[in-house]
Amino acid sequence: MNLSAVVTRPGSFAVRAFFPRAIGLAVGFICVAAVLLDRQTPGWVWGVLVGFCFIWPSLALSLSQRARSATISERRFVLFDSLMGGFWVATMGFNVLPSAMLVSMMAMNNTATGGARFVLQGLSAQLIGAGLSVLVLGFEFSPYTSQLQMYACLPMLVVHPLTIGMVLYRLASQLGENKRALRSLSRTDSLTGLFNRGYWNELLQLEFSHCQATRGVASLALIDLDNFKLVNDRHGHVIGDELLRQVGQCIRRNLRAEDMPGRYGGDEFCVVLPGARAQDAWEVLERLRTEIAALDFPLAPKLSASLSIGIAECDPRMSDVLAWVHAADSALYDAKRLGRNRISLAQPLQRDDAAVALATD
Repeated sequence: MNLSAVVTRPGSFAVRAFFPRAIGLAVGFICVAAVLLDRQTPGWVWGVLVGFCFIWPSLALSLSQRARSATISERRFVLFDSLMGGFWVATMGFNVLPSAMLVSMMAMNNTATGGARFVLQGLSAQLIGAGLSVLVLGFEFSPYTSQLQMYACLPMLVVHPLTIGMVLYRLASQLGENKRALRSLSRTDSLTGLFNRGYWNELLQLEFSHCQATRGVASLALIDLDNFKLVNDRHGHVIGDELLRQVGQCIRRNLRAEDMPGRYGGDEFCVVLPGARAQDAWEVLERLRTEIAALDFPLAPKLSASLSIGIAECDPRMSDVLAWVHAADSALYDAKRLGRNRISLAQPLQRDDAAVALATD
């Protein structure tokens, strides 16, 4: 799995912050402009309003994309948004409904950006912005909201929360995907793509418990890549890793959908085959053994590979999962002892063997 699917690119964060800012300031312009139309507003104030609502979002996007940390720069930009929000609240003479809308929307932005503590920082920035407006334009208190101004607030009331909600929904979806990807990475061997040993052991224990509880059937196969140390010594670790990767691909390709393959160790693999008798497992793994023996390696034409495989069927008389593993391991040892490149089936438990297995229960 590609790790880039888990890590968010810095540029995407800046773009994700751009759209809610652009949409929010565009509808905010309608709200503030409706109030300023009823007042004697200097032309430069209109210029600042137009620049802040329609030019600032693109400028913030450009600065964020160039910043070393998009997250830190965005927090600063949100504080600047709060400062300007306080400026417009005072410039509107603290008109009740538009001012309440601006303050609540800024609080929403601040909460989404940095939580409750950041809301306090945003409030401080708003007070500074209001102070700047009073210092430059003077103090005026005109709380009355006309019907036109009330209607002008409706786009902000509807559009901005919807935009924030969509952004948070997309973020939650992405976090969910990342969480699933990380969970998959924690269960998977990065070289072969098979289950790693820790997670595979959990699956093995679950299948053993299921068989013991239901008297079900399952087989366990331990697979050893013959003479792998010689491959590393003669051809190098790069070729050795490529061989392991190809073996992992062959294992996935030849097994049934319900089978559970894992990498047991350096050159050892393991497979749990639910519902399979030992002979059924032998037929599945014989196809795998044959394919591995026929593999070609363009980077190492003289290289050949083979597998030794031990298979053990789960027996209800086994005391625990380790007894099952021991039976498969003994079969694997027999396959190696008999010359490698073969499959060996574990012998069924005899009465004496079963008594020994159960003695530790």
